[in-house]
Amino acid sequence: MPEKRPLWAPWRTEFIRAPRRGECFLCANEMPHSRPEESLIVARGTVAFVILNRYPYNSGHLLIAPYRHVDRLARLTAGERAELMELAARAETVLETVMAPDAFNVGLNLGAAAGAGVADHLHMHIVPRWHGDTNFMPVLADTRCVPEALDKTAELIRKTWNDQSYGHRS
Repeated sequence: MPEKRPLWAPWRTEFIRAPRRGECFLCANEMPHSRPEESLIVARGTVAFVILNRYPYNSGHLLIAPYRHVDRLARLTAGERAELMELAARAETVLETVMAPDAFNVGLNLGAAAGAGVADHLHMHIVPRWHGDTNFMPVLADTRCVPEALDKTAELIRKTWNDQSYGHRS
């Protein structure tokens, strides 16, 4: 029988041990500050931003959210809807450059019954996918392997985002 080896995810400990503030982690991200989420923000638009998912399905899993706390597409302004899609297209291009995935999953879960972990603050998921990236770990051990520390992935995505002219603040 193969030796059992631990799966290390050291970036999770700080978040797990941190006191719960009871606020939405997607809110109050308009300006840089010292919140734990700051190091995972890769780009800021005028009305929306892009953040690396702290609990990713795969490496490079990004969330795109409006700054405004809103739960439905129909409640977004036309400008918010447009910028969400522009940021999603830009995220796809940046992730292709940084990670060379074979494909992407892009989508929204609107409401808890649809699987939204944060049901009252709309956010879009962009998940890079590779042939064979789903293996036995999630099926047998409910564990996902992320091969790179999140802050390093955020740094690489942010650098590529900033290197390619886009017209929004970062």
